[in-house]
Amino acid sequence: MKNFLAMITLAASVSMLVGCSESPEATSSSSMSLEQAVNNNPARSADNLSRDRHRHPIETLTFFEVEPDMTVVEIWPGGGWYTEILAPYLKENGKLYAAHFPQSETREYYVNSRKAFIERVAKDPAFSAIEVTEFAPTEDSAIAPAGTADRVLTFRNLHNWYMNAGEAGVEAAFATFYKALKPGGILGVVDHRLPENRPNTHMDSSGYMKQSLAVKAAEAAGFELVKASDINANPDDTADHPRGVWTLPPTLGLGEQDRERYQGIGESDRFTLKFRKPESSS
Repeated sequence: MKNFLAMITLAASVSMLVGCSESPEATSSSSMSLEQAVNNNPARSADNLSRDRHRHPIETLTFFEVEPDMTVVEIWPGGGWYTEILAPYLKENGKLYAAHFPQSETREYYVNSRKAFIERVAKDPAFSAIEVTEFAPTEDSAIAPAGTADRVLTFRNLHNWYMNAGEAGVEAAFATFYKALKPGGILGVVDHRLPENRPNTHMDSSGYMKQSLAVKAAEAAGFELVKASDINANPDDTADHPRGVWTLPPTLGLGEQDRERYQGIGESDRFTLKFRKPESSS
């Protein structure tokens, strides 16, 4: 009888262990934390890691309220500085669209950048779940299915659209982002800041943008400004350099001329803006 009771007890214990191992909590995919995606992530290059002190990725993505189960669109990811963080972070439970330069682009830099990115998506396991789309600011680009994105993020791109198409180019870009987002979805914007007291003509070729213009363009597209942050501010940047923002690191456009001085300034002063698509929008 004792042996029989012992067998029943053992069987019950095994059954409980099996049941626990098959619980939803145990079998569901676990996401990488944001801190892991930034600080303990083999997909990130050493050069990109060295720029964290200027770009503040943890603080910036936290400010934009990016979570690992979200659908996120990254606009013009270039070589993938932020993609190296977002792709692993979203891989298990989220979705990342990389809206890169359009295939119709003929300028060498844009063609080569897109090609290199596509090759990395094909070869790098960390990038394997990315869906590459395309974006052109003045075209009706399908960056993601309409109304499906939780977040649209653009880092240091607005000045390019302004230099190519003026204020209308920025407004058209924001209209595309508005279409892709869900009601209540957030648009996160970072760009080089031009002081508000400077003439607008300083935006034509310097790479710097006025924060007020970014806000105006977003509101014209239907967005509401939630908050501005100085996460990426740099008070040492005077925004009046010989080759514009490209005088500063990481480009250092003057080469060895005054190199130590510009390295001492660091990367550009940047505004960081969070906008929301109203919940009531269709």
